[in-house]
Parts: sequence; structure tokens; C-alpha cells
Amino acid sequence: MKQLMQGNTAAARGLYEAGCCVASSYPGTPSTEITEEAAKFNEIYCEWAPNEKVAMETAFGASLAGKRSFCGMKHVGLNVAADPLFTVSYTGINAGMVICVADDPAMHSSQNEQDSRHYARAAKLPMLEPADSQEALEFFKMAYSLSEDFDSPVIVKMCTRIAHSQSLVEVGERVNAPSRPYVKNIAKYVMMPGNAIKRHPIVEQRIRQLQEFADSTEINRIEQGKDNSIGIITSSTSYQYVKEACGDLYPVLKLGMIWPLPDEKIKAFAQGVKRLVIVEELDPFIENYCRSLGIECEGKSLFPVEGELSQNIIAEKLNLTPGTGIKFDEKIPARPPMMCAGCPHRGIFYTLNKAKCTVLGDIGCYTLGAVAPLSAMEMTLCMGASVSALHGFNKALEQSGEPLKTVAVIGDSTFMHSGMTGLANIAYNQSKSLVIILDNSITGMTGHQQNPTTGYNIKGDPAGKINLENLCRSMGFNRVRVVDPYNLKECEDALNEELAAEEASVIISRRPCALLKYVKHNAPLHVNVNKCVACKSCMKIGCPALSMRNGKASVDPTLCVGCGVCEQLCKFGAFGSESEAK
Repeated sequence: MKQLMQGNTAAARGLYEAGCCVASSYPGTPSTEITEEAAKFNEIYCEWAPNEKVAMETAFGASLAGKRSFCGMKHVGLNVAADPLFTVSYTGINAGMVICVADDPAMHSSQNEQDSRHYARAAKLPMLEPADSQEALEFFKMAYSLSEDFDSPVIVKMCTRIAHSQSLVEVGERVNAPSRPYVKNIAKYVMMPGNAIKRHPIVEQRIRQLQEFADSTEINRIEQGKDNSIGIITSSTSYQYVKEACGDLYPVLKLGMIWPLPDEKIKAFAQGVKRLVIVEELDPFIENYCRSLGIECEGKSLFPVEGELSQNIIAEKLNLTPGTGIKFDEKIPARPPMMCAGCPHRGIFYTLNKAKCTVLGDIGCYTLGAVAPLSAMEMTLCMGASVSALHGFNKALEQSGEPLKTVAVIGDSTFMHSGMTGLANIAYNQSKSLVIILDNSITGMTGHQQNPTTGYNIKGDPAGKINLENLCRSMGFNRVRVVDPYNLKECEDALNEELAAEEASVIISRRPCALLKYVKHNAPLHVNVNKCVACKSCMKIGCPALSMRNGKASVDPTLCVGCGVCEQLCKFGAFGSESEAK
């Protein structure tokens, strides 16, 4: 039976059909939906872990116990999980273990554009790379066979376009793999130096065997073309662009296993064409490998090393004549991101901007606090960096006796991910730092996933709940207070008092995300145009429900949630209920 499936949905189906039993992940666009979809299968235990390192270690533990396991993350999340990744390459696995990493070319929802293929090469692990939803399902199933055949975790690399596009998928039935008994093996699983030294040659032998597999597997296939003047080596989304732009004009070596690469198949393909072109997004990974084999080729001399490719770019760079393939001319209008109407973060950012604080930010929807007109965030690096950087920033200024008016902001989920260690550093090494935890009671940026502070698990069932106030106090903070970001005066008073304090402190700005289904909103506000003097004070918060029309402030009732922040900014009482506005 065939179904139209998003790539991430097909990947989850592959986990189910392969007999995966345990899945632990941290949400990160564009990988999030794999674990969300997998959680719909009762046969798979699924969870959101506090961060990617924990998720990978949990998946390894399940594999060690003899059950097929999975962990998923986006590309920057693999940085967090790199510590266990490199060592589990040495230990190998018991039952199959699959790791999904989803790259984000063009940075649709990311702070960098790194190419995760380098991780497979550096960690000496096999990596598969599907080019559509059907391959996503098949490759995830194949990954478990490879994992157990070669005693290795297997990485499956997705990307934004494959993860979130849809294509037809033929589904199958679940095959429950037999549980593998755990056998005590200190030499294999205890990576102290003496044991690790002996495991390294095993890793090198494994990668040589995997290379032989890469040359024989059908997922690395040659597709014949009409004109051998050009041959194209490609993979993933780039393969789809090539086929749409070129059709069957040129022969193509389509790579499904991106590491290790198939030496002999690449050499044979190159010998059969006059000009070899490598089409790949981001780094010249395949191109440089071909050059290392002594093969002349073109790649990044034609195509950009940054951003996404497209059918039009490929057609232009290969000088395709009109009608050869498909050309797409329709331009999609830009839709710049902004905080939603009623976003609880808006009030605290307005307060910080008004106080002229230097704000060190973090990863989440609140990163949009850097966008005009609030422009209240001046640094965003990676998960948890706001807290650690604040400590360093203030320690540097303390030496010169400069006044401290710098704060860190971090979301509740991000704080649990990697903010706690930075807070421990502040408590331990005693900087006079103010950390503001923006607690919107959900993981907002990636689509409302639960986290350890919400009290619910991935299925929405009751779960353990961490109390942020008690946690901060137990870490050594005497000054911990909670404010409502819809109350501007309360926020301003708390900010001024904590900045003046002679010790480190934490403010928890608590208000649920306005988009949560269970949040009840007030009636939309309206503007009494007779009271509005067009001072535009209300426009300083950048709420999308507010605009200026006919020289007066105006509220879009379809967007307004009645949070009242704009009402507090108006000195002339122009905002009120519908009856008050008449």
C-alpha cells in the first residue's frame, strides 16, 4: 500500500518496521517530527531527553541491553552528542543503533550551516543519505541491518528538504528483531586507554569492510544518460534537483551511502564520461574525495559552498538549453519571522530594552528578541551559551570595576538542555550575574514539545516535573523570583532590584506560550481613535496585531489575544474593550 508521506514520517515508519524498541531524542528542526511520529507507535518507547548527548547515551544503553534503538537530532545537536559518538564507534553495539542527524542548508531554523558528513568520516562511522521519503523508510530499515552486521552505530543524514517534503511511500509490516542478550565484555565496552588501543584497529578494519560494501550496494547506483559529455555524482536533495533540471540527459552516479564512499564505482563512472561534475550542498565533501582518488572533477568552482542549490542553479551552471529539463520561475514572497501576538517574551524584552541592558541570548523562539523594534538581544551562540558567556562577560568587567548591566536570557527547555552547567559556574565562581529564565512552559521553537519542566512526557501523559525555583535555590542562589511578563511594572521593578543586588540572582519570567491550545485568552483589545494621539508608543513592542491605519493605532482582532501589554504603554487610555473603544 502506498501513502503520501513527509520524509520524517517515512523515517519513523522505517523505525517501526525495523523493530526499533527505544527512541530518545532532543527536538530540533528539521529532525523533530521523526520522534514525534515514532511516538504514535505503541511498540516503540519514545522520549524527549534533556539534550542530544543524553539521548545518544540512552540509545546506546538500550542497544547494549539488546534492543534496537534510535536517537535523532539536528546538525548542531550532533556537536553536543559528539563525545559519546566518537567513543561508541570504538565500542560498537549489541543490538542495532541508528543515529539520525538532520542538516539545515540555508539555515531556515539554525545558527550555522555545518555539514554533518564530516562527522561520519571523523568518527569512522557509516552514513546513509536518503533522497526522498521512500528512501527514508528503506534506509532506516537498512541502517539496522548494517549496524548489526558491522557492529557499528549507523548515521542516517536527513536535511530540511527531504525531512519536510512529501512523496509516495510503500509501507510494510513491522518485523520484531529478536532481543540480543547482554554479555559482559569489559574489553569491548570499557574504553579505558588499554582497551581503547585494542579497539582502534577493529574500527579501521570495519571501515575497510564498509567501503567494500559501498562499492557493491545498490543504493549507490549509476543511472545512464543520453549524453556522456558530462557525468554527475550527487546525493540527497541535490539528486532531485539534478533530475528535475537535466532529466535523463546526463549519466548520474546517485550515492545513497555517503560514507565510506565507493572508490571503484566512482573510478569506473569517471572513466565513462568526458567531464565529471559533483553536485552537492555545502562543503565539497564528495568533490575532495574524488580528487584524493586522482580524479579530475568540477564542483564548487560551479556551485556555491553556502546555502541550498536549486533546479535553476544547476540548469544555469551546466548551461542547459531551454526545454532540456524543468525551470522554476515562480518567486515565493518572503515571510520574515517575528514573535507571535501575545508572546510572553515580548514584555520582558521591552523592559530590558527600556533599561538599556546588554542582553546575551540563547537558542529558541525568544532569539527573535534581537529583531527590531525590540532589538533587545546582542549575542546568540549556542544552547546554554548565554549563561556561561554572561559569567565571563561580568568577570572581565569586574576586574576593571566597570558597572554591570548585562543579563542572560534562556528558555526553560534550553536551560534544562545545557543552561544548568553555566548556572553552576556562576554559583561556584561567584560572579554578580543576573540570569532570566523565560519559562513559557513548553519547547516552543520546534513546535511545542514537552521538556523536564512541563510535567508531561512525549505522549502528553503525566511525567516527572522539575521545579525551576527549587533547582536554582539548590544550586546556591538566594535570590530567585518569578514575574509575569504581561505585567510591565512588575518586570521593571524586579529587573532594577536584581541588577542592584550584590550577589547573583535568577528571575523566572513565567507565562505559557500564547499558542498552546489550553491557554485561555482575553477578548481582543480595541482602539478608541478619539483618544489615540498617534504617539506610536504601542508600536515599540513590535506586536503583529498592532499597526497604524489612517494615522491612528489599530488592533487586528483576529490576532490579538488581549494580553494588555500595549494597553500599559498607552498614556492616553486609547486601548480597551470593544465597548470602551466606541
